[in-house]
Amino acid sequence: MGLFGGPTVIEWEEFDSETIFWKWPDTEIKKGSRLVIRAGQDAVFLVDGKLDGIFQDEGSYDIESDIVPVLSTLKNFRFGIRSALRAEVLFVNTKDFTVKWGTRGAITIPVEGLPGGLPIRAFGTFQCRVCDYIALIDQVAGVRQRYTIQDVRERVAACLDPLLMKWVVQEGKDIFHLQASSAEIAKGICEDLDMQMRDIGMAIDEFYIQNVSYPEEVQELARQAIRQNFAGKGAAAAASSGAGPNFCPNCGAAANGANFCPNCGQKLRG
Repeated sequence: MGLFGGPTVIEWEEFDSETIFWKWPDTEIKKGSRLVIRAGQDAVFLVDGKLDGIFQDEGSYDIESDIVPVLSTLKNFRFGIRSALRAEVLFVNTKDFTVKWGTRGAITIPVEGLPGGLPIRAFGTFQCRVCDYIALIDQVAGVRQRYTIQDVRERVAACLDPLLMKWVVQEGKDIFHLQASSAEIAKGICEDLDMQMRDIGMAIDEFYIQNVSYPEEVQELARQAIRQNFAGKGAAAAASSGAGPNFCPNCGAAANGANFCPNCGQKLRG
């Protein structure tokens, strides 16, 4: 709508769960225009790039009679025949967002005895929301038409690797079984990440680690250790009962009570 256009409805019609804020594309508001706010939205008026008024209750409002008198710097504005109110309207999604995250690549954790460290990958979810409109406007909305969950995900990913390394080293009680310490690691990451994201007006309320994965060779060593553990228990049980073990204590292969291991030939009984 240009300067000589007629009244219009200022609203966020394409309201979706992936967009954090959307800026109405025009800055000239004509006499007779209306503002529509839907559930889950706030409408923020900006004048000269600065926050001038926040409207939170859903409904339909006349710009001249309902909105202008509340704006701090424009409350004395009067519409003329050929004049328009110059302001930006930012619609903000007020919901809590659940966002998936994942490490961009393997993160190498320093481990004693492993000169190159231990590479791990992790993924999970976090919950975020808009918490500070002034910071959001100053740091993001001033130069953006739209801000989405993908933008937040990319910003979080950019600072996540060092935070994950820091808290794995600090709270990871067993580097080969990090899932057991995931709650403590996630709590530390959440606190640090929340502090960083509040600089742009976003709060991180929860952070979850759903899975930590290791290189295939490390997983295979773990599987062998489990097999040998069960094989050792099976051998002990067989010795006490006089029967052969179900697993070979030497290679971990299934023995099914045989006298010799069918895989490596290890004597299993007698």
